[in-house]
Amino acid sequence: MRQFPLEMHHVAPGRVVEWRLRSTAAEADGRGEGAGRRASFNQDKHFTVAEESRAADDPVASWLAVTFEVAGALDEPALARALLTFVQRHEVLRCAFRRLAGELACEPFAPGELALDAEHVGTFDTSERLRGFLVERFTRSIDTLSWPLFVMGAVLREDSATVYLAFDHIVCDGMSMPVVVQEVMTAYEALCRGEEIEVQAAPSYLDFAEEQRRRYLSIDADDERLDYWKSFMGPEEEFFPRFPLDLGVEPGRMYPIVNEASLLLDPGEAEVFEKTCLSVGGKPFMGVLASVAVCLREAGGPGVYRGLMPVSERGRDTWADSVGWFVNTMPIEFDASPGRDFGQVMAGVRAGFGEMIAHIDVPFVRAWELLAPEDFAARSWPYPVNFFSYIDMRKCRGAERHDEWRPATHVWSARANGACSWFQRDAEGLHMNSLYVDTAAARRTMGGFQEALRQMVREVTLSGGFGRPIALTAPRRPARTPLDVAAFARRG
Repeated sequence: MRQFPLEMHHVAPGRVVEWRLRSTAAEADGRGEGAGRRASFNQDKHFTVAEESRAADDPVASWLAVTFEVAGALDEPALARALLTFVQRHEVLRCAFRRLAGELACEPFAPGELALDAEHVGTFDTSERLRGFLVERFTRSIDTLSWPLFVMGAVLREDSATVYLAFDHIVCDGMSMPVVVQEVMTAYEALCRGEEIEVQAAPSYLDFAEEQRRRYLSIDADDERLDYWKSFMGPEEEFFPRFPLDLGVEPGRMYPIVNEASLLLDPGEAEVFEKTCLSVGGKPFMGVLASVAVCLREAGGPGVYRGLMPVSERGRDTWADSVGWFVNTMPIEFDASPGRDFGQVMAGVRAGFGEMIAHIDVPFVRAWELLAPEDFAARSWPYPVNFFSYIDMRKCRGAERHDEWRPATHVWSARANGACSWFQRDAEGLHMNSLYVDTAAARRTMGGFQEALRQMVREVTLSGGFGRPIALTAPRRPARTPLDVAAFARRG
């Protein structure tokens, strides 16, 4: 399971069916089962940006989606039941968000008040037309200010089907996508075997949000739990670490994005890379981050890496099977200056990561609001920000069945003012997905960076270290077309 643009996905053509969620309670009196639940810090900021953008006639748009495969002729009633059970199980998916007296309230509908209506959308005779429909469908349908906050459907063929779900970020995160696949497919397969399934509520993200607010809503800028953030900001008092390379952006302006993905290491290379990282006391994500830092430095960035890193707040047990936005974003800093070998930079990453984890308790949005109130009032981050994310998909729920289900994650955003890169390790190797501003400078910079990073991680794989300097000039840009992932989409 990996993340790449939906436009790169080869989904075989077929007949499209969607299931629309509705609430019988809303039809009766416009209310859910209860008010009074408050949104999380992440949700509140996300919803506020959507409100302000709508008011300024400058709407933001983004979505997260997951696709996966079903072998054999699809049992439509069974899939509909599995989808409904999935929604009923996760309280955050049953929530309508409303601004009440300045606060963002979550109003969940009771599981028994939800129903699905099937709609036959149409038949698509080519993969290109189908992809175009899905991209437009997700973009037009996902609206932070309107319930429901996701769409569900399937592409049916005689001997197979592709299931898709697309969500607004307010109800889920990237680690929720494997949960979606595992739960829907497990329920579907059980129903196809003639078994009965019961709705068992998962631990609710709303409970997580409530506990988070109870602990951190009352803190102020002088709270000692913010000392790590203050130390990171330094005398310049910049809350956001700047992306150190030129992207050609103007202050205060948002741009259309480039969304591209590529393979960094094949399965065998990724295995060797992991062993190399372990041999110097690190983990694979630390090796990738060390390589990113050295590539940025050799391209003209500073010797000290400073960036933001999303970290899961699910823990090992309580929230592992829950859908929600269980992500904190934290700053990390370490030395990647010239002359330091792979082991030394990895030691810096390991120390920096340990320090970050020791201070992970304060929510990013709360720290942002208290320490950078002027930036917090804006609808976007103030300038291009250095951002790194890594997930080992082999450790996710249901990973042992991914070879059969062939799930993939897709992220889209209408506009940005910087660059974000996500790295995923799966059975197919190490992959990179980047979203960045569509400017001539950014295309040159990111093209060179991606090629240099590919060379860097392969150099680590071959020699056990960084080896010779990697130039970021005149990059070799690999072709990126839907055919790049066609074999992944059809294998099996």
